[in-house]
Amino acid sequence: MSNAAVTDKRPSTLRGASLPKWSPWAIAAGSVALAVVIGVLGGLGSKVQWGLIAALLFVLGTYVLAAKVEGRRQAKDRVATSLVWVCFLIAVIPLASLIWETVKRGAKVFDVYFLTHSMGVVADTETGGGIYHAIIGTLEQVGIATLIAVPIGVLTAIYLVEYGRGKLAKAVTFFVDVMTGIPSIVAGLFVLSFWILILDMGYSGFAGSLALAILMMPVVVRSTEEMLKLVPNELREASLALGIPKWRTILKVVLPTSIGGITTGVMLAVARITGETAPVLLLVWGTNFINSNPFSDPQASLPLYIYQQYANSAGSGAAYDRAWAAALALIAFVMILNLAARGIARWKAPRTR
Repeated sequence: MSNAAVTDKRPSTLRGASLPKWSPWAIAAGSVALAVVIGVLGGLGSKVQWGLIAALLFVLGTYVLAAKVEGRRQAKDRVATSLVWVCFLIAVIPLASLIWETVKRGAKVFDVYFLTHSMGVVADTETGGGIYHAIIGTLEQVGIATLIAVPIGVLTAIYLVEYGRGKLAKAVTFFVDVMTGIPSIVAGLFVLSFWILILDMGYSGFAGSLALAILMMPVVVRSTEEMLKLVPNELREASLALGIPKWRTILKVVLPTSIGGITTGVMLAVARITGETAPVLLLVWGTNFINSNPFSDPQASLPLYIYQQYANSAGSGAAYDRAWAAALALIAFVMILNLAARGIARWKAPRTR
């Protein structure tokens, strides 16, 4: 056997030393232990401070070990990855803590009775009562706002992407951007001054829906516009080359291709308005009784119910429990909407092979 053949069978030494795969977990465990020691010795009573110290030690430990074993270049890459994980945990931990706290406190009174009864003649400081009237109000108000905002928002986005040119399109884009940042109280005051004070239409769930639709429209426009821009122009050109009119191309090609993203954007807009309290407080006014007619008289809603139970509780534990249970119902409502949106997006998405 020649020397060349022997040389070819030798293992390659081009790859330098690297940390084992379990090293991030070991560094994380060591960082947490050291942070606990520092917190105890330093008299730091907040677990948040312990967590921040552990995150800092994790990043520094990763860089020091990687620089010593793998070199500074690879150490910088590992530090970037570590920062991504740290930021992810910083974002997830408060969310998980919020959900856990809501479930733990809301589960005390969250049952079938709570979902199927209203407050009726039950005082805020007494036990009993439920959110049936608030659920009806929220479903009707959000549903009417969606029926108003979604067609207007989708058609506006189609105009901006497919037809919009010149100063009018720029003006529409500018006002959509401005409306995206409008506080909810401003939308409520606008509808209050025009619909109730000028037209004298009275407080109702529909008045609240008008304000919610104003808040919802820019979100629908912007999300739909971005989804339509992602549709390849080749699909439009192929359809137009077959002699199909542009309006039919948009209806049969562009919209079905982007329906998944559009549906997701609509659900984000619905989630944006579901928890709004200020417009409902100004325009719907609230009631403890069931009102299934959104076009007449005050009506309840889940966000307003939560606020009223907390504000008018006078230290009552029963009111606090109802507020937390209503918050749990609101979170579940938004979660169901998002799951439904994902299901519709997959169902309506174009079939690919």
